[in-house]
Amino acid sequence: MEIQRASRILRDLKENIGKVIVGKQETVEYLLTALVAGGHVLLEDVPGTGKTMLAKSLAKSLSASFSRIQFTPDLLPSDVTGLNYFDQKQSEFVFRAGPVFCNILLADEINRATARTQSSLLECMEERQITVDGVTRQLAPPFFVIATQNPIETAGTFPLPEAQLDRFIMMLSMGLPTRQEEVGILERFLRQSPLAQLAPVCTGQELLCLNAASREVYVHPSLLAYLADLAAATRASTASVLGVSPRGTLALLNCVRAYALLHGRAYAVPEDIKALAVPVWSHRVTLQHGVFDRKNGEKLIRSVLEQVPVPTEQWEK
Repeated sequence: MEIQRASRILRDLKENIGKVIVGKQETVEYLLTALVAGGHVLLEDVPGTGKTMLAKSLAKSLSASFSRIQFTPDLLPSDVTGLNYFDQKQSEFVFRAGPVFCNILLADEINRATARTQSSLLECMEERQITVDGVTRQLAPPFFVIATQNPIETAGTFPLPEAQLDRFIMMLSMGLPTRQEEVGILERFLRQSPLAQLAPVCTGQELLCLNAASREVYVHPSLLAYLADLAAATRASTASVLGVSPRGTLALLNCVRAYALLHGRAYAVPEDIKALAVPVWSHRVTLQHGVFDRKNGEKLIRSVLEQVPVPTEQWEK
């Protein structure tokens, strides 16, 4: 797929989502970047900021199947993956697929489910497959998980372990709207929800082509070295117990290429790395006190970005 066509499709997706979501252009760009990079997104914010609305707007902008799972403490792994049941008419066990067999999955309030149920997503997020009773079934591409969680409510919640957090290529926050944005929201939803009128502007096949096109984006060897230096700095920092893993470095590389594609470039630049390092890495570092702290994680990544020298080259191939 040509860079111009890919950029146009992504611009159409952004504009389509913008018919529902007022403002939050940076968050929408990050979401599309994660989508093209083939990763998954964790949206962490207080209730009512539009997390679910953003996920639904993306799903309706794509000609792809969509499922939503409301995570609760009594949710079982089989409620997510599906199960084998005995069909008396056929006199044999039959597999009933769970909601995870879709293209876009909204895992709403994921931290309300037990660790056992949360772990049912590990295999499908990383390997795009589900194993039930020893039988492995492939998930049809594309497969994209958008999970949400509330950062301030802790009663009845189960914090995501590091292994689960590491499966998310980005951790994003919607944030509260400005006064002007909130007036725009009130005006837009005055009569009816614009989500009901939203039509798809991208097919599942086009999304796969976008993913393939992002892998063709050129990344200069100096930028690869810059990525490695940044990752090493997170590991050497006195504020962290564990820095970014090689999986995290690869995740940032994939996001950088997708972000360049979103902005109509066939090559990456240092500004792409600096723009994406915080959302891609802040949830992947383990701090000294051993408890996940998003704000301090972001602070650590920003300090690393200030410390490591930025290379200067001619970035085009």
